[in-house]
Amino acid sequence: MAKLPFYIEVSDMAEFSRMVCALERVPRTTFAFELDGKNIISVQMDLLKERSVNYYVKADKNGHYLSYGFKNGKEDFDVVNTVSNPMYIYSPVVRVKALPDTLKPETAPTEITYQSIELEDMTSLIKLSYGFEESPFPLFAFPDGSKWNVGVFMNFNESDETSYFCHVKLDVEPTKPFLRYSSKDGAEPIFVSTVNDHGYSYLKVIKLKDKHPLVKP
Repeated sequence: MAKLPFYIEVSDMAEFSRMVCALERVPRTTFAFELDGKNIISVQMDLLKERSVNYYVKADKNGHYLSYGFKNGKEDFDVVNTVSNPMYIYSPVVRVKALPDTLKPETAPTEITYQSIELEDMTSLIKLSYGFEESPFPLFAFPDGSKWNVGVFMNFNESDETSYFCHVKLDVEPTKPFLRYSSKDGAEPIFVSTVNDHGYSYLKVIKLKDKHPLVKP
């Protein structure tokens, strides 16, 4: 039986551009195709019980690259045809004419979910975000009732099929795209708009359009 992938929509193109480009040593490759009659660009970010978990956004423009950088202290992104700005990061866009059946989204009800682990504070979340690799995991944020969940998806043991969403609950929506922190000065981590302040480390925050459908309450 085919293990069909899951497709999760992010809030907008800014969130998607940040996800595939910001703070990455090598930007992720994105794929453009039609999904449910809409043109989208998508990227695989995880595997859950041998099924790919892909994130996507609706795309109004066609192009060969997704560009991302900062302009006047704000994120700047676009879908373009050439790599022209050496200060920007470019994610190559692979255009898929038609998805094979094995890459079409799962539409049947599923019991495949992430197990939730609520953490006590944001500092604990930062420690987990580095997982077992050099590159930090992105933080994903989505509404959950009157709260907002912010966390990372991870598997603690490769031999364990269970994957987890380790998160903290916030009373308000995080409106800035990065979490700034320092392990040296003891200051509380804060959400910020850019990654320009020297002496700090950063995690990117990716907001979803709706509540994550694969996170178990």
